[in-house]
Amino acid sequence: MPIPSFLKPRILIAATAALALSACFGAPEVMKQGGGKKAVASKPMRPQPVGAPSFTSPEAQQCAFDLKQAGVRFTPLPNQDHGGGCSSIDSVKLLDIGTPVTNLGAMTCPLAKSFAAWAQFAVKPAARKYFGQEVVKIETYGTYSCRNIYGGRSGRLSQHAYSNAIDVSGFVLADGRRIMLDGGWKGDKPSQDFLRALHKSACRRFGTVLSPDYNAAHYNHFHMDMSGNGYCR
Repeated sequence: MPIPSFLKPRILIAATAALALSACFGAPEVMKQGGGKKAVASKPMRPQPVGAPSFTSPEAQQCAFDLKQAGVRFTPLPNQDHGGGCSSIDSVKLLDIGTPVTNLGAMTCPLAKSFAAWAQFAVKPAARKYFGQEVVKIETYGTYSCRNIYGGRSGRLSQHAYSNAIDVSGFVLADGRRIMLDGGWKGDKPSQDFLRALHKSACRRFGTVLSPDYNAAHYNHFHMDMSGNGYCR
């Protein structure tokens, strides 16, 4: 059946528009497969930030509020998928907890909250009690690290891989003395009493606490994370 003459201009315009849209957006990248079929090519995934600094849950928002109320200075960090199962979700960077701390990276907000409270209400009073000194620095081996437990090639991911753990190695007093886990845990009586008091307090604030008594891998630090249900060694 012939096309009525009054429809021909409309058909021509529609066809021209379709060609223009195709030119603008282009065809999807394809690769040939068996039988002459075509499929859209997939591109490798790259670890990327999954959002601007924000807290994804009411619990995390409450945690941030609690930190502010406690006078802790911090900045929220972007949620990140680092690849390999490692991530930093609802994490913060602690800026000031009242005592300088070395090597702090991303920390989940609950970890940051527990650590700041431990430093304020356990570390400082214990230093005054056992040494008559103020603590002027807390030394750590860091927080986030995309690795397995004990740094091994196999096994499950460490809580460090989720920004959910911190390793504390020692404390610097106002007179310059350094009370380190390596040496102090089995050192003189004041050092032993001080470190064991901190360990006992940490076990009330964190989900898992591992001391030099746990195994050889922890001879020089406290490992403290928010997983578990009060595991304390």
